[in-house]
Amino acid sequence: MGREQLSVVVTTLNNASTLDACLGSIAWADEIVLLDSGSTDATVAIAAHYGARIHTQPFAGYSAQKQAAIDLASHRWVLLLDSDEALVPAAAALLQQALTQPLHAGYQLWRREWQFWRWQSARSRLNHYVRLFDRQRARMSGHEVHESVVVDGSVGVLDVVIDHYGEPDIAGRVAKANRYSSLQLADLAQRKVRWLRLRMVFYPSVAFLRYYLLRGHWRSGWAGFIAARVHAFYAFQKYAKIYETRRRPNANS
Repeated sequence: MGREQLSVVVTTLNNASTLDACLGSIAWADEIVLLDSGSTDATVAIAAHYGARIHTQPFAGYSAQKQAAIDLASHRWVLLLDSDEALVPAAAALLQQALTQPLHAGYQLWRREWQFWRWQSARSRLNHYVRLFDRQRARMSGHEVHESVVVDGSVGVLDVVIDHYGEPDIAGRVAKANRYSSLQLADLAQRKVRWLRLRMVFYPSVAFLRYYLLRGHWRSGWAGFIAARVHAFYAFQKYAKIYETRRRPNANS
């Protein structure tokens, strides 16, 4: 029995350091679609090496850019990857098996995080996201950050792991937390966030404990501790920035 043909969709901007691993892990796919935002490094050359169908448009925001890339796919079934992600070697067979007779409109895959100088502990909790889906029954959520795939239909879970290289150092992780917390203001502005002072005081500790203890990143030693602290700092920043916005003299004008 044949399987559904698969388009792998990737958005890029100066991602030469990780793109080779990303595209190499999905070279078996029927199509690779890459939407670039104007890279000046070797990103486009690497994509061409893997036979990707390359398109270019200015960056429209994380969710909108990914939706634009998905809309460029030729096939109904799409695997959405970030340019700093790569499938583990065992993933190809599992994905092709799932595509032989899809039982759901979308599938969640697991993601393993690189934490500065090591992979997260094998005994810590992996995040999971919808990344394989029927694009005729799915769309991006529209959020400024932490965008996700929204599926119209049932969602299954595959025992497939994505390796996420992310930011290679603490400075990059802190810079990302600062950038994301600013971008998230637009999403948070659409709902009335209450108890901001209490959230600034207490929520960072809750976020730290949830990440460090409940998700098991204490098993990663100091790398897990530092990652949890940066995560807590991000939690503080997003509420502090809302508070700052509301305290500005022209906030109610």
